[in-house]
Amino acid sequence: MRALVLEKKGELSLREIALPLDVGPDDVRIAIHTVGVCGSDVHYYTHGAIGSYIVRQPMVLGHEASGTIVEVGANVTSLKVGDRVCMEPGVPNLSSRATKLGIYNVDPDVTFWATPPVHGVLAPQAVHPAAFTYRLPDNVSFAEGAMVEPFAIGMQAATRARIVPGDIAAVVGCGPIGIMIALAALAGGCSKVLISDFSAPKLEIAARYPGIVPVNIGEQSLVDAVAAATGNWGADIVFEASGSPKAFADLFDVVRPGGAVVLVGLPVEPVSLDVPAAISKEVRIETVFRYANIFDRALQLIASGKVDLKPLITGTYDFSESIKAFERAAQGSPLDVKLQILLTGEKG
Repeated sequence: MRALVLEKKGELSLREIALPLDVGPDDVRIAIHTVGVCGSDVHYYTHGAIGSYIVRQPMVLGHEASGTIVEVGANVTSLKVGDRVCMEPGVPNLSSRATKLGIYNVDPDVTFWATPPVHGVLAPQAVHPAAFTYRLPDNVSFAEGAMVEPFAIGMQAATRARIVPGDIAAVVGCGPIGIMIALAALAGGCSKVLISDFSAPKLEIAARYPGIVPVNIGEQSLVDAVAAATGNWGADIVFEASGSPKAFADLFDVVRPGGAVVLVGLPVEPVSLDVPAAISKEVRIETVFRYANIFDRALQLIASGKVDLKPLITGTYDFSESIKAFERAAQGSPLDVKLQILLTGEKG
C-alpha cells in the first residue's frame, strides 16, 4: 500500500510499503478515513526519537485514526462491515501482569501504532483487534473520531487527578493536549480551569470554551493568576502539559496545600523538582502515560455533546498532501491546534 513513511529523521516519503493485512479471527480490517497529526509523530519526524524509542528503520506514521470496517474476523460479533469506527492504537499483552492490574498502558509488551518499530496507520487500510475498535455513534464524525485518542489522554489526566466537584484547576501549556486536559477537567467536575501559555492565538481558542480562563504568561505569571482566582489559596490541581523544563520551577507555588500535581508533558531533557516545596505542602504527584480503560468513555463524552472538539481542528489535508501537513506541523504555528489528514478525499 501507499503510505506516509518516515524514512529517517527529517525525511518523509509517500511510497508503497508492505504492511500486514491478514485478518485474524478476533480482528477487523478498516478502511482508514481520517488520521490526526500528533505531536509524537512530529517529534519522530524532527528528532528521530522519543526517549528510548528510536527510529532505526522506515516507519509508517499516524495513530489518531477513524475509518470504516471492511472485513471482520470469524469470532467478531460486536462489529460488522460498514460500521464507522475509531481505534485505540495501543494493544497490550492481555495476559501480562500490567493488564491484569488494569494498567495496560504501562505494559512493557504493548504494541502502539507509530511507535518504533511498530508501523502506524497513515495508509489506506489497517488491521486491528476488534476489542480495541469502537463504533462511532451516528452524531460523531470521522474527524471527531480521530480526536478520541488525544482526548483520552486528557481523560486519563482528569481521572488521575481525582477531581472533586467544584475544584479549580490550572493547566500549564495550551497545546492540543493541554486544551484536551482542560476540557476533560471541566467535564470531570472542575468549576474553572486556568490555562497558561505564551501563545495568544492558542489561548484565544481555549478561551472560547466556557469555564476555561486563559493566562498569557508573557503578561502575567500563572502563580499570580491562580492566587487571584483562589484568594491566595492555590489551585486544587495543577496539570503540567507543556513538557518545558522551565515550567517545573514554580509548579508547587501554583498548587494549594494538600493539592495535586499531574505530570503529562514529556520533557526532552532532565528537569528539577523542588522536593522541599512539595513536601511542605504535602502535594500529591501523579503521572500520566497514555491511558487505560478510558477510550470508550472519552468517545461517549464526545457523543453526549458535553465536549466539542471540532473547534480544535485547524487544518485538513488530503492524503497526497501528507508531507505538507507534517511540514506545517513541524513549524509549530501558534494558529494551529490539530491538523488532520483525509485518506478518502471527503469529509464526514
